[in-house]
Amino acid sequence: MITLKEALSKGPEELVEIRQELQKRAESGGLNAVISFDEGGEGVPILLKDNIQVKGWSVTCGSKILQGYVAPYDATVVEKLRAAGMAPFGRANMDEFAMGSTTESSIYGPTLNPHDTGRVPGGSSGGSAAAVAAGEAIAALGSDTGGSIRQPAAYCGVVGFKPTYGRVSRYGLAAYASSLDQIGPITQNVEDAAILYDVIAGHDPRDSTSAELEAEPVAPGIDPDRSLTVAVIDNYVAEASPAVQRAHEEAVKALEAQGHRIVHKELSNTKYDIATYYIVATAEAATNLARYDGVRYGRRCEDPKNLEDLYFRTRSEGFGDEVKRRILLGNFVLSSGYYDAYYLKAQKVRHLIRGEFDRVFEEADLILSPVAPSVAPKLGAFSDPLEMYKSDMYTIAVNLIGLPGLSLPIMKDAETGMPIGLQLLARAFDERTLFDGAASLERAVNYSK
Repeated sequence: MITLKEALSKGPEELVEIRQELQKRAESGGLNAVISFDEGGEGVPILLKDNIQVKGWSVTCGSKILQGYVAPYDATVVEKLRAAGMAPFGRANMDEFAMGSTTESSIYGPTLNPHDTGRVPGGSSGGSAAAVAAGEAIAALGSDTGGSIRQPAAYCGVVGFKPTYGRVSRYGLAAYASSLDQIGPITQNVEDAAILYDVIAGHDPRDSTSAELEAEPVAPGIDPDRSLTVAVIDNYVAEASPAVQRAHEEAVKALEAQGHRIVHKELSNTKYDIATYYIVATAEAATNLARYDGVRYGRRCEDPKNLEDLYFRTRSEGFGDEVKRRILLGNFVLSSGYYDAYYLKAQKVRHLIRGEFDRVFEEADLILSPVAPSVAPKLGAFSDPLEMYKSDMYTIAVNLIGLPGLSLPIMKDAETGMPIGLQLLARAFDERTLFDGAASLERAVNYSK
């Protein structure tokens, strides 16, 4: 598939042919990664996750409760795409309201991993990652609340980048957890991720969480020859599968061969990250999803007896099991008598996690870490929700403290043939260093698709 950098040099007629070819591949591929082929103007086609608003498009967040909703405005990232000669093209499948790690909770059915259709592509941006990996999209935008860009990118063998919280406007992104969500690119290589990031980054006065900092372009000045200090978290690696540990060893050797200095560090047990994340995320989700009540927009139950019946039946019929589970948990941790014991304590632990990472970054420029404890699991493997939650163990801390993280493929597992990706993390708002290190690692491992 043509890269984003190459596509930007093509003329209108060639881009029309490319869009036709992408649609043909998606329709015949059988992955269920692209759920519609809506077009949003001329330009290089960029696939959008089904929770990003495009005026006139049906945007459902993979949920029954939003069927019938048509977006009345463009998200800021969509406006920025158009201004840069790109255009939204197609909606990507996703876990319902971005709540999941497999893209199996979507009302459109599961997306399949292009490397093994018996396995999941990851989630919640699984449709975006699978489409890019299968050549059904040149590049895509996803959203990352607890690893939802980086984890599917790792499972599908592509590059996924979560910017610093506040670096990219969330205006027009359907909210899951407002202090954690961030839009970011999923691409074929590191340079394409930098190009797409440069387009969508920047302050937006319409987003109260947008950082009032000037975003300097990263792509033109990527320096893979820059020498950096990279920290590896030994206790994190010890919890991963043997295949992921081997990939980590290869990545460390590759970084050393490129002239980077490796330092060994430890962080708190990941069980604290998981507990903190699921308290904070579910509390914010319960609040954000209260707006879906059958009154203002989206699906409404038929013939409600009264207002209470309208609320109860609309939400019961419209939300899937995983969304209901997180709403219930969120309301519980926010309830009287439990708010201090759970939610306030989680916010304190969040602060402690930030302090630990800050201490690592006193000595290191980047952190190298696994993205997931294993390769992509088989469809239906997570019958127990707790097992799915634990699969996010390496990614959620990054969202809790707002750091930038980039996942890139390192190697394929010799036993399963599935891609294994690792992530590099940087200080907040230091995307330049992150891309320099990622470009160096990408060159060194020379991953073969």
